[in-house]
Amino acid sequence: MTEGAHDMGGARGFGRVKPEPNEPPFHAEWERRAFALTLAMGMPGGWNIDMSRAARENRPPQDYLSKSYYEIWLAGLETLMAERGLVARDEIEAGRVLHAPAPIKDKLSPEDVAQVLYRGAPTGREPSVPARFRAGDRVRARTLSPPTHTRLPRYVRGHVGVVELAHGCHVFPDSNALGAGENPQWLYTVCFEGAELWGAGADPTLRVSVDAWDAYLEPA
Repeated sequence: MTEGAHDMGGARGFGRVKPEPNEPPFHAEWERRAFALTLAMGMPGGWNIDMSRAARENRPPQDYLSKSYYEIWLAGLETLMAERGLVARDEIEAGRVLHAPAPIKDKLSPEDVAQVLYRGAPTGREPSVPARFRAGDRVRARTLSPPTHTRLPRYVRGHVGVVELAHGCHVFPDSNALGAGENPQWLYTVCFEGAELWGAGADPTLRVSVDAWDAYLEPA
């Protein structure tokens, strides 16, 4: 979500990032299961990747910041399933089945898991309009405060950068997360100077590249 606690880029007060050397993908078996269940349930649940991401990010700050990474995934899965009537709130609280299972149209069988998950879901779409920008153009990230899901980081909003690449048209996550259609838009990589984002005291060698959809940008 636009003002969610997940949008930590450029924010102060969280201390230094401390990478874990040789960090494994999962620290416990339940994390692996939470990840797998979220992906597998997308078929009977009918949600897309942007809906899934929004369900994880649309949490009160005190809730989001108190959870580990895969606790957030599990909480997002509970939200998605509850919204679609696949599980009841009292079942989530009890941690077990209390009611007859809801009917579902599709399910992911064990023998199809590898094929479906490795296939992925490409987001590229044929463009219906020419690109507004090209490499070298100066653009400003719009100052947005939408009440719904967005992938534009807060710390670049209102700032000027330079287009590095045009990636073609891709599914627009802001509308896809709401079930309002893919609304494909041109996607660009925009490079911002550190001083532009954080002032004269920023590292003069710092540059930040952000992938931004057409609706996020305006000519500078």
